[in-house]
Amino acid sequence: MNDLKQKTIRGGAARLAAQAANFSIRTGSLMVLARLLDPKDFGLVGMVTAFTGVLGLFRDFGLSSAAIQRESVTEEQLSTLFWINILVGCLLAALALALSPAIADFYHEPRLIGVTAALATAFVFNAIGVQHGAILQRHLRFTTLSVINTVSLVLSTAIAITTALLGWGYWSLVILAVAFPLITSAGNWCTAGWTPGKPKRNSGVRSMMRFGGTVTLNGLVWYLATNCDKILLGRYWGVDALGLYGRAYQLINIPTDNINTAAGEVAFAALSRVQNDRERLKSYFLKGYMLVLAMTLPISIACALFAGDLISIVLGPKWHEAAPIFGLLAPTVLGFAIGNPLGWLLYSTGRVGRSTLMSLASSPIMIIAYALALPYGPKGVAAGYSVGMMVWILPAIAWAVHGTGIMFKDVILTIKWPLISGIASAVTAYGVRLAWGLSLSTFSRLILECSVMLIVYVAVLVFVSGQKALYLDLLRGMMGTSADKKDLVALG
Repeated sequence: MNDLKQKTIRGGAARLAAQAANFSIRTGSLMVLARLLDPKDFGLVGMVTAFTGVLGLFRDFGLSSAAIQRESVTEEQLSTLFWINILVGCLLAALALALSPAIADFYHEPRLIGVTAALATAFVFNAIGVQHGAILQRHLRFTTLSVINTVSLVLSTAIAITTALLGWGYWSLVILAVAFPLITSAGNWCTAGWTPGKPKRNSGVRSMMRFGGTVTLNGLVWYLATNCDKILLGRYWGVDALGLYGRAYQLINIPTDNINTAAGEVAFAALSRVQNDRERLKSYFLKGYMLVLAMTLPISIACALFAGDLISIVLGPKWHEAAPIFGLLAPTVLGFAIGNPLGWLLYSTGRVGRSTLMSLASSPIMIIAYALALPYGPKGVAAGYSVGMMVWILPAIAWAVHGTGIMFKDVILTIKWPLISGIASAVTAYGVRLAWGLSLSTFSRLILECSVMLIVYVAVLVFVSGQKALYLDLLRGMMGTSADKKDLVALG
């Protein structure tokens, strides 16, 4: 607790650095695989993952979050949770295998039986390392976690690209999805330094299972709300439409997933440690909120303004139909940046029930938006997704912060300057595009637009808004003390 601020800042820096590397790897792999494979290959695997993703929400039954959120956890509890995770992973793999014929019938695509069976093994591979990863996260060893995640991504991506070059088609994407959890679990075991013992009946894990079950239910509800778009598109518009929509969706979520995952892991662990100290909780949350929003907003603007150039460079010319879909999905980047941190607050303070109620309230809004937009194809569904999310944002903020010591106006004031900076940078960058960009090549134009936008954004955010002290404090925190010895050993 005495060094919590320093550990949190260093951990966040380590995770963000790793996620920046992961962003480059994922984007690079997408560029390569998009050129080696066809949209129908991505659509075929996307059909299965829309269903197995639901089962994936149960892969650790929320028990990793329960272990991190608790103020203290015993050896017996960790061992019992480990074996529960193994049991859940095996049951999910068996269920996915049993559902494979039904999934193939739903889409009228017999190849999905084999794809589903192969993807089912990922549940077992993930379960093996869940609690080991939770131990590392609980002790704020985020440098170690970052190294494991990056190495796993590099190796699994290399295997996928190699098999794609050998002509394996959609099986390359299946291998990518299975290899990553296997390598990650192996890394967690090697670095956590913990061997599970026998499970104990009266080890006191019931309350942790209730917490984890609520987390899982919340994830299930939200997943269904945000993935019905893919299920509906696959069913009524076919594999090609889903392939285009799925790649646009994946590309727009790569940077935000990286930022939100990195910040979320660190923030959840840190806020859980100060959950009973309202002043520190408020200070930590609002600073983390501003930082995530400040990093995410320029991405949302770039995706909206320069969709055509981004798709052309990243995916290639045969994906040009994905550009308008990509642009229409851009507001969801901002939506997740505003909404995801609310989950840190609710989970770390034990308000998982409220989070579930919020998901139940928002789900009909999202599903109705998809259904109304479905006749207009992938572009209509993308617009529906964005509209549904934007409608829900302000009520979600008010509901989430109620009773936490954080006021609605505190959050709005935190959002204020990043939003003003974003508007100023968007107007400037678009003006530069109209004045000089149209005469340049696609790549040169994109570099110019993004550079101008970023310079203006940072200048307004840091100097005009008076946020300079905050970012200097974060920089001092990163440089103030040496890294954890265990993390240095892991890096070595």
